[in-house]
Amino acid sequence: MVTADRLNSVQEYYFSKKLREVRGLIAQGKPIINMGIGSPDLAPSPQVLETLRDSIIEAGAHQYQSYQGLPQLREAIADFYQQKFEVSVDPDTEILPLMGSKEGIMHISMAFLNEGDEVLLPNPGYPTYASVTNLVGGTTVTYDLKAENGWFPDLEELSKKDLSKVKLMWISYPHMPTGATANMEQLKSLVDFANANQILLVNDNPYSFVLSSDPTSILSIEGAKYCTLELNSLSKTFNMAGWRVGMVLGSAEHINAVLKVKSNMDSGMFYGIQKGAIAALQSGPEWFEALDKVYTERRELMFQLADKLGCTYDKNAVGMFVWCKLPKGAEPSEEFIDKVLYDKDIFIAPGTIFGSNGEGYIRFSLCVKEEKIKEAIERF
Repeated sequence: MVTADRLNSVQEYYFSKKLREVRGLIAQGKPIINMGIGSPDLAPSPQVLETLRDSIIEAGAHQYQSYQGLPQLREAIADFYQQKFEVSVDPDTEILPLMGSKEGIMHISMAFLNEGDEVLLPNPGYPTYASVTNLVGGTTVTYDLKAENGWFPDLEELSKKDLSKVKLMWISYPHMPTGATANMEQLKSLVDFANANQILLVNDNPYSFVLSSDPTSILSIEGAKYCTLELNSLSKTFNMAGWRVGMVLGSAEHINAVLKVKSNMDSGMFYGIQKGAIAALQSGPEWFEALDKVYTERRELMFQLADKLGCTYDKNAVGMFVWCKLPKGAEPSEEFIDKVLYDKDIFIAPGTIFGSNGEGYIRFSLCVKEEKIKEAIERF
């Protein structure tokens, strides 16, 4: 059977392929320490787990659920955005729960892109933006992010290009993989840029509460709701990556367009997961403080490891990764990480998987227990 032509536009996800190699080394008895993946190794809160456990015996818990999620879940998301970001959204029309924010990238692209429409993608940035754009027949147009500009786009330079075919622009602040943040003035400039060029701006915002003292949402910018969608997730903030709970927020018109796609793709999120998500969103400040304490301690150790490798890094970056510039004269990123993998049994992500501007960089995940980071340091 001949596969669809669209498969020629994408490759297997880097981590899917590379982790097979890593598992092969583990099967050979190699003591691999995996510092490549941002999959939280910590547990959700006891309240979340208890809520899930108790919910599964409730009437109707195992039936199909609403495509729009439980009203209580949408209300909890709205309350969370009001309390954390001072953003007011209508839980009935301006919020759509998702089975992880990653599916939202596909749903948004299917809802708004026609074949040949252009999409602005950050370089470096999350590779799924490009993969999904290609799968739906869009045309990828990358814009540069560089350290000297704080990993923020040069909008003046970008405005000089022909943007007449651009329909979507993907941004991610706090930025993945660099951990760079954008202040309110910068976020406003992005909204103004999108409005001026009639582009739908999508901010992918799952890292706003990891080592971030000032969480921000682009929807807090006046008028942003009408040209912007924001994706968020419980995966990183509440250690619920495998639960697959995300959300998209924006104007009723935009949310309804995404719902048209989503309602044809699944039959609702499991009731117990939704109830657990509600409990997570109602977490008090002690949850966030405890999470940051763990990641702060891990990050300090990861800085020591980066120092051992002669790398430089931004101590003010946020999120659950440490983005490091390789020392002058080092091998290319992928050669460097392979050398470390086979010489020291440590897997680190190369910056190149996030785009050409990631060359010369590597990324450490903080989803590694302290004793393992200390062991990695000792191996050098």
